[in-house]
Amino acid sequence: MQKLTLTRPDDWHLHLRDGAALKAVLPHTVHQFARAIIMPNLKPPVRSVADAAAYRDRILAAIPAGQRFEPLMTLYLTDNTSPEDILAAKASEFVKAVKYYPAGATTNSDLGVTDIRKCDRVFEAMQQVDIPLLLHGEVTDPEVDTFDREKVFIEQHLAPLKSRFPKLRVVLEHITTSDAVQFVLANDTIAATITPQHLLFNRNSLFKGGIRPHFYCLPILKREEHRQALLQAATSGNPKFFLGTDSAPHTRSSKETSCGCAGCYSALHAMALYAEAFESVDALEKLEAFASFHGPDFYQLPRNTDQITLTKTTWRIPDEVPFPESGLVPLGAGQELTWQMARY
Repeated sequence: MQKLTLTRPDDWHLHLRDGAALKAVLPHTVHQFARAIIMPNLKPPVRSVADAAAYRDRILAAIPAGQRFEPLMTLYLTDNTSPEDILAAKASEFVKAVKYYPAGATTNSDLGVTDIRKCDRVFEAMQQVDIPLLLHGEVTDPEVDTFDREKVFIEQHLAPLKSRFPKLRVVLEHITTSDAVQFVLANDTIAATITPQHLLFNRNSLFKGGIRPHFYCLPILKREEHRQALLQAATSGNPKFFLGTDSAPHTRSSKETSCGCAGCYSALHAMALYAEAFESVDALEKLEAFASFHGPDFYQLPRNTDQITLTKTTWRIPDEVPFPESGLVPLGAGQELTWQMARY
């Protein structure tokens, strides 16, 4: 196969930042994706419909001339979010979900939820008006091993949550373990996004020849057995699993430091990375549904009607792309890929 033509995909988990950073990275996403679920963890976070509307306007203003893209907005859940905030989000029509971060779990999550049970009134409202809950599924207990935080979250928080609110639509985002795959498969009204880094790399990539900070993300890369479970889920054709890059731009200087940021930047070449992963198990025919159909179906949105084309050609991921203050290092910088979208 020398060409791969797909219905234009959507990215169901994306970090765009703001200001000059937003303007630097947005063209990479717009080139490939028609829509994206936009993460709300700015400083300050997007906590209200008014915040989301203002952020949406800034994103729309940054779209390159002649290009089309629809940002799908989310609200940042806090201990103080109210049922009235949920009703306002539903009425807005452009807020498509609410994002749960455990306080302190990842970048800009300091104002996240301190105890998930404090939000039960909010979850009840979300269940009633049918707005999805997006979960960063990790516990933050320092006594729990970093590599076990997703598994423990599922056991201690997600399973009870689904028991309390069985009709609440939930996306367990950027899943990393076979435990998460099994839980999603066993429970109704729950789906999961899967990133390119968790399909292509295991935790050995963090330590090849030394510390590799540009492979560091949260949830952290796991053992090979978990990568294989994710790859099987993504290529299974099951509509519960769909594309979400979790592309997260950080400057080179903030990654290559004594206490580096978590996040991988994949927006530049996301579809090429996913094609590599699917081809590795002879499942390219399953990529279109994973990238273009399952996500909109879960979010109850129409599928896109235009197309993209990837071409079989070997190229080298650049060492760096322009970014404010310091360069931005793409996921897998310096490595070769064998699929590529048409150039800008």
